[in-house]
Amino acid sequence: METIIFYILAAVIILFSVASVTSRKILRAVIYLLFVLIGISGLYFLIDYNFLAAIQLTVYGGGIIVLFIFAVLLIHHVELELEKTPLKKKIIAGLLSASGLAVTLWAISTYPFPETYPAYSSIEVADIGRILLSVEDGGFILPFEVISVLLVAVMIGAIIVAKGSRLSEDRSQKTEVKN
Repeated sequence: METIIFYILAAVIILFSVASVTSRKILRAVIYLLFVLIGISGLYFLIDYNFLAAIQLTVYGGGIIVLFIFAVLLIHHVELELEKTPLKKKIIAGLLSASGLAVTLWAISTYPFPETYPAYSSIEVADIGRILLSVEDGGFILPFEVISVLLVAVMIGAIIVAKGSRLSEDRSQKTEVKN
């Protein structure tokens, strides 16, 4: 049963990732990406990585997709059609993707994986939280805070870029009215 679910999830991921890359409508591409991220979280659930699956759903499936949709809606191009890519660029991208796949498969096939794996101990979610938000050595509180500031800066930048032409138009109209 798990094998069947795996193949269904893999097919969904492949189908929607191809649809996301080939879609010419930007909002549809974002929605297809959402289904890819949901499929990946399904794979995490399948291998009993429940915490990672929940993070995948909330952070990527929820947060990032919502940011993408807000960015699309802020620039008022919901039905924006992306330009057609020339055949030359498609061929170059295909060759680069095939060569990347070949290098990845070669690296996996030549890596000397150990026959036995060391025993690992289970870790609780509370321990992960303590380690991530620790200020001691090995803690990640500083990068966590830096990323939060970076996300705020990105949102402010997206709003300025989206409203930029309208702000300059509003200013020029106000100066014309005063004159």
